[in-house]
Amino acid sequence: MIAASLMPPGEATSYPPRLWPSAMTFEHYRALFTRLDLARYLLNSTLLASAVTLISLLINSMAGYAFAKFRFRGRDRLFQSLLAALVIPAQVAMLPLFLLLKQFGLINTYGGVIIPGMASIFGIFLIRQYLLAIPDSLLDAARMDGASEFRIYWSLVLPLCRPILVTLGIFTFMGTWNDFMWPLIVLTDSAMQTLPVALANLLGEHVQDTELMMAGSVLTVLPVMLLFVVLQRYYIAGIMLGGIKG
Repeated sequence: MIAASLMPPGEATSYPPRLWPSAMTFEHYRALFTRLDLARYLLNSTLLASAVTLISLLINSMAGYAFAKFRFRGRDRLFQSLLAALVIPAQVAMLPLFLLLKQFGLINTYGGVIIPGMASIFGIFLIRQYLLAIPDSLLDAARMDGASEFRIYWSLVLPLCRPILVTLGIFTFMGTWNDFMWPLIVLTDSAMQTLPVALANLLGEHVQDTELMMAGSVLTVLPVMLLFVVLQRYYIAGIMLGGIKG
């Protein structure tokens, strides 16, 4: 994909096929940013994916902490109901969700993309399972020292959850960054579209420009790969701990 994006026009579909460009060129990347204004879509995707990731980490961690460490009436039944809802396909909820957001005037706004991603059942489940391994005596000791519940959550629980938060953050960022269907439904203004939607539109308009499409695909994949490489150490630690705790 990277090699094809650096080939001169028409060389990626030539016969016999070439693995490397005969003359390396960045013309297609330049065209994406100058002629097709891909920088706007890249910024839209970055802002939306970052906002959804940060907000969902906060809400999921608070909900997971409550389900793991607080005793309240109907807790287990409510959690079982959430787990049962995991089997419902996301496509089933799209129409009711769209109608609800329309009632609140959130169609064609960034809020219409961010709000549905602010919490997830999978995220709550993941953090709850991780927090079950933290001994209650540690939290009780903090309470005896006079710490408030929010102080315990912010200063004690969140640092202990760092590996699983990073893991969930990567999952959430990747899911939001690659999401095509929901932004396509909610965002009708072309200037507000995300990178996958804009790339799909380019595919329809420039179906013959294989090298241009490869350059767009590289720009779509590159941020997620960089994020994974930077946070790989925490991600692997979170997966291993989650597997051990089963």
